[in-house]
Amino acid sequence: MAMNGSETGPPPDMKLSEAENGGGTKSRPLVETTTINTPFGRKGDCIQVTMRLLCIVSSVIALSFMVTARQASALTIFGFKLPVSSKWSYSNSFEYLVGVTAAVAAHSLLQLLIGASRLLRKSPVIPSRTHAWLIFVGDQVFAYLMVGAGSAASGTTNLNRTGIRHSALPNFCKALHSFCDHVAVSIAFTFISCILLAASAVQEVMWLSMSKY
Repeated sequence: MAMNGSETGPPPDMKLSEAENGGGTKSRPLVETTTINTPFGRKGDCIQVTMRLLCIVSSVIALSFMVTARQASALTIFGFKLPVSSKWSYSNSFEYLVGVTAAVAAHSLLQLLIGASRLLRKSPVIPSRTHAWLIFVGDQVFAYLMVGAGSAASGTTNLNRTGIRHSALPNFCKALHSFCDHVAVSIAFTFISCILLAASAVQEVMWLSMSKY
């Protein structure tokens, strides 16, 4: 009636099977990984962050050249020398450009910090459709503001360069060439920032069209 001890234990093949499976179900991972929808992959995220950085650089350059646009000189009208001076704050259109470029630089810096932190964590720069819509609206609004600021400043600069026909108002840029050059560079980089914002908006539209959620 005595039972052999080897009959009470599990068969050897069962032990071998459990060892191969890592001890049954205990070795299965407790946390399931989720797949995040990234239509453009890491390359698209890097392009998005790079465009933000370029937009910051162009906006800061436009802002810097405008706020340093000032000069004093002398202008000859009908043989009389008249002292003239000009400064960016004398024109409402130039003040508007300064305000818009500063706002765009702040907007781009915020998006750059968010995007770079997500990129370092290997997370998608645009995590959801809601986030995509928010930055798309922001980019669109600031792009239109930049177009308006650049156009208004261009009109004032053109008047300074050509003067008013059939009047004694001369070309002020002959005497204030440094001032006009600063303004011209600022306007050029304003439009570059506008193009970068528009490119970011296009990428966000493509993301929304390709995204599943």
